[in-house]
Amino acid sequence: MKVIKNYLYNAFYQIFILLVPLITSPYLARVLGPKGVGINDYTNAVIQFFIIFGSIGVALYGNRQVAYVRNNREKLTNTFYEIFFMRMITIGIAYVAFFIFLSLVHRFQIYYLAQSFSLLAAAFDISWFFQGVENFAVTVLRNLLVKIITLISIFTLVKSYSDLATYILILSLSLLIGNLTLFPSLKRYIGLPDWKHFHLWKHLHPSLVLFIPEIATQIYLYVNKYMLGLMTNVTQAGFFGQSDKIIKMSLAVVTATGMVMLPHVANAFQRGEMERVRGYLYTTFEFVTALSIPLTCGIAAVAPSFVPLFFSSKFMPVIPLMMLEAIVIVLIAWSNAIGVQYLVPTGQNKAYNYSVILGAIVNIVANIPLILLWGAAGTALATVLSELCVTIYQIYIIRDQIDLKRLFNGYFKYLIAGIIMFLLVFTMDIELKDTWGMLALEIVVGMISYLLMLLILRPQLVQNVLQKVIKKN
Repeated sequence: MKVIKNYLYNAFYQIFILLVPLITSPYLARVLGPKGVGINDYTNAVIQFFIIFGSIGVALYGNRQVAYVRNNREKLTNTFYEIFFMRMITIGIAYVAFFIFLSLVHRFQIYYLAQSFSLLAAAFDISWFFQGVENFAVTVLRNLLVKIITLISIFTLVKSYSDLATYILILSLSLLIGNLTLFPSLKRYIGLPDWKHFHLWKHLHPSLVLFIPEIATQIYLYVNKYMLGLMTNVTQAGFFGQSDKIIKMSLAVVTATGMVMLPHVANAFQRGEMERVRGYLYTTFEFVTALSIPLTCGIAAVAPSFVPLFFSSKFMPVIPLMMLEAIVIVLIAWSNAIGVQYLVPTGQNKAYNYSVILGAIVNIVANIPLILLWGAAGTALATVLSELCVTIYQIYIIRDQIDLKRLFNGYFKYLIAGIIMFLLVFTMDIELKDTWGMLALEIVVGMISYLLMLLILRPQLVQNVLQKVIKKN
């Protein structure tokens, strides 16, 4: 029950941190236009590189280490402070590197400065600690008020393209303030560190091991927009950025299991309960499959009406990008289940690293010709190809450790249900008028049709749920 509750909290949190830009996107698309949106996406992609290098893999490493020692208050206290201060130093180094970069560039400087508060916010991000102790509620509740204030600020202060720097500053400061609000909750878990047994740098090497896949992951998350802006123009980067925003919003639902299950699996692995570890993988893999397939099919089906309604007619090129990029929802759901929920907590860091590095290489190499040929559509295709390579490699690595037939149990049933849902909703999308009411109807029909197909096809997950319902009654 605790795992389910934490999943819901984490899913809500991951969606919520993306919700502000999503809610404001229709407004900002009209106020800032494709160029303003593109500049924000481009400069944010650059600042993310400094955040990545300053964070040195703490998100995964800190979560796992806290899970290992969470039952010992003294060890937990020192572990938190050691990791926290280590990242404070590395973020400081990244800040120095950023200002060196800023002195060398000659455009968008004001926007880079506004974005830099996100780098400062990363130094105070301690969400990894609360994930490690499996308290996901605090990160949601503490940030709720901050995000509401952010929304009000955007609609109040951002009125035209000239307010672009203000918009970026509002988002950056909201991250910083949101992270700072988490600190009062620490006193429940930790006290003052034992300075005699304080070993700051012992975490550096193991953190760097997990930093390698984080670099690779973030590179092919943000290098797309950077390469688009560099090889074409910021408007193309803006088109891809809007598509990517919707996809990331959907991914938050299916990848939320990763950070929830990581400390859970890590604890089971420490106790030598490998059967339970494999059982967790089978269950979560089917769960994310059941969620990701309808999300992929649904987004692809409603894209033609969703884009002009949500982003305005200026963003019509986003439609094919969303339909193509939606495929990565399933691929990332699978690689997240295998990588973050199995390879990392069981200490198979090398295999995890190789898979993500492979994805980054494929993404960068594929981007060059595909961007030259098709612009933003080429970047969407390169993203799909890179995620496909990551997933295939990870499945290959674990082929002798788990039962692949059991892992993909029910996959075709979910796929059949998703295809039928897509055909039904896509037909409605073409025939009906582009209104919010019709779009809502399409979504409801899609959900009902998918659920009905699952009741008919009865995959294992549905059978388990139905059995529990029958037993209760």
